[in-house]
Amino acid sequence: MPREIVPRAQMPKQAPEVRRHNFDEVALGLTPEQARREAQRCLKCKTRPCVAGCPVEVPIPEFLALAAEGKFEEADAKIKEKNSLPAICGRVCPQETQCEQVCVLGRKFEPVAIGMLERFVADYTREARRKRGESHSTGAGAYCTPGQPTARVAVIGSGPAGLTCAAELAACGYAVDVFESLHDTGGVLRYGIPEFRLPKRIIDEEVEYVKSLGANIITNVVVGMTVNLNELLESGQYQAAFIGAGAGLPYFLGIPGENLNGVYSANEFLTRVNLMKGYLFPEYDTPVKVGRRVAVVGAGNVAMDAARTSLRLGAERVLIVYRRSRKEMPARIEEIENAEEEGVEFMLLTNPTRILDNGRGAVGGMECVRMELGEPDASGRRRPVVVKGSEFVLDVDTVIVAVGQGPNPVLTRRTKGLVVNDKGNIVTYDEYGATSIPGVYAGGDIVTGAATVISAMGAGKRAAQGIDRWLRSQQKNPEV
Repeated sequence: MPREIVPRAQMPKQAPEVRRHNFDEVALGLTPEQARREAQRCLKCKTRPCVAGCPVEVPIPEFLALAAEGKFEEADAKIKEKNSLPAICGRVCPQETQCEQVCVLGRKFEPVAIGMLERFVADYTREARRKRGESHSTGAGAYCTPGQPTARVAVIGSGPAGLTCAAELAACGYAVDVFESLHDTGGVLRYGIPEFRLPKRIIDEEVEYVKSLGANIITNVVVGMTVNLNELLESGQYQAAFIGAGAGLPYFLGIPGENLNGVYSANEFLTRVNLMKGYLFPEYDTPVKVGRRVAVVGAGNVAMDAARTSLRLGAERVLIVYRRSRKEMPARIEEIENAEEEGVEFMLLTNPTRILDNGRGAVGGMECVRMELGEPDASGRRRPVVVKGSEFVLDVDTVIVAVGQGPNPVLTRRTKGLVVNDKGNIVTYDEYGATSIPGVYAGGDIVTGAATVISAMGAGKRAAQGIDRWLRSQQKNPEV
């Protein structure tokens, strides 16, 4: 008899008319019964394509099997054999283009909700342990080579790449110091992703887990200014290092008027709101001025975050301005749909050419042109072409530019012998992220440019393996 396939679980959410006025988490999580039923949808495929689709190779069928039996804490432990940040990944990873995209069930039905289940078992375990007064579970470092290592490693950046690398190395027995330039941990997880998508308490819990493995995190240290990486290594204080400093330098449009008051980079805007807690005004008096009519230029996840945040800060009208069509929008479908439900408007095939001055040094409008799509460019997307004579002015008083970001050059320019490419990204030479400096590895956005949280974690995991291999080779051949 053919197996009955039950419908995919639907994550309950706050109603759009309610959530657009608060910063509480939008997605409310599954119930234990929903989680069990969803996990039972797994076909237990012999080919396990979902594992190959995961950048950190989480043993997905095994954790689903445990969840299907209601063994949620065991499922969390199984995930943590490969992924030290499951509560974060379950919320912000693009599972629909990774593990869920290749789920065999998805060929005829909806794929297993792997991301929702990852989030559920992580949240369930955290709450169960809290009620029992227990500390964090373990699980990272499954790749470790037998034998007790003795080296000390410097990890630069406490974002997803740095936290993952630190967790893996600490679980293997290395002494690890994580240097964070900001006053709080998490990197882009904290300053870039709004509370309604990734609550700060979740970041705090995941960071505490990494610390429980033995990693030491030092904030307010800017490597390249406060300390120098070459000196840390040459002094013998550290025998290896990982650079996971991210891509925190915002890109702009290069059009007239970008220096007017009321123009933000999405990076600055979200940092003020998230890291500096502007969303908690007046408890935190962080200045974040949002006008009545906001244009967000760009259509990635950062643009959606900026647009949805603007609504919550009181904007009456928020527009996403994007030069391509909906099909080419790089944001997750879930985030696009959430933004639309909350009232964000989409002005597609539109490109800004100038930001207008209201006569007082502030934004008084944005001049745009209509676009049409031509032949595909190097990215594979159809190239936007200006429609002649289509100029018009958008009535806006705030502009947020969300067209990407690159590596901050503070570290790379002040590290002797570190090779970067013409975009300022660190050049790596093998699958582990080895750089031009022996014993120094790099990964995440500072290597690839802005990408996903899980891809950065995968890079941090591979780098930990590379550092472990390199340090052990040095112990065997100290003159190498």
